Amino acid sequence: MTPEPLQLPALAKPSTRVTIRGTARTGRRFTVPRSVRRAAGPVGLVLLWFITSATGLLPESVLASPVDVIKQAIELTGNGELPGAIAASGRRAATGFLIGATIALSLSLLAGLFRLGEDVIDSSMGMFRAIPWVGLIPLFIVWFGIEETPKIALVALGVTYPLYFNIYGGIRSTDAQLVEAARMMGLGRLGLVTYVILPSALPGALVGLRYALSTAWLALVFAEQINADAGLGYLMSNAQQYFRTDVIVLCLAVYALLGLACDFAVRILSRRLLTWRANFEGEA
Repeated sequence: MTPEPLQLPALAKPSTRVTIRGTARTGRRFTVPRSVRRAAGPVGLVLLWFITSATGLLPESVLASPVDVIKQAIELTGNGELPGAIAASGRRAATGFLIGATIALSLSLLAGLFRLGEDVIDSSMGMFRAIPWVGLIPLFIVWFGIEETPKIALVALGVTYPLYFNIYGGIRSTDAQLVEAARMMGLGRLGLVTYVILPSALPGALVGLRYALSTAWLALVFAEQINADAGLGYLMSNAQQYFRTDVIVLCLAVYALLGLACDFAVRILSRRLLTWRANFEGEA
């Protein structure tokens, strides 16, 4: 009797996103949507803040209540002061990020693809990384003055390190057997970099992008303390002089929301660019 041919499972299309989830449990049970669970922490903190402020456990002299912060947000938005500050801070953050990303990408490619580049660049980057970039503010003021240049330079410096080390690490973590197989198939150096090394480094680069964007806003908080005449840091400095905790908290909340929006954008970008990669998304 002739045996039946072995039926192999159909291969997934290259464009299909593959995810590895935890083992599903049998039986129906009520599950809270992930969006609700993710929002539970921040909402709970705001409720705790409101309750402690309303009951007097948290004095207004220490921290303004959420109601006062919302009133200030409406007032500063109505007179155009808050939108103008966000626009000024956004321009600084975007300019510094573009400069820092360009430097980080260039250095990481040189160090990751070439041994000579690694010998010359990587040790120096490791040394400079140990220097607190916030401590360079006085030196930047000496070099660039007190105008826009030191603010942008500080943001660019804060962005460079996380991007460089994540891209460099992603390049060097490429599977050597995969590289050898690509060479045996006839791929040249350019094809090897384009179709093997850079796609392998992409997950690390996206992780570095998330860190770099959050660092850009963090650096901007310090940068806008340098003789700023516009921006969120300028609002915070003026509020500090008059002990206006409501304005200070409002500016910090705006920084947090901007950082959260950037992180959300990178998450969406990661889902689009890493459709070929199987991911583990945690147990149910």
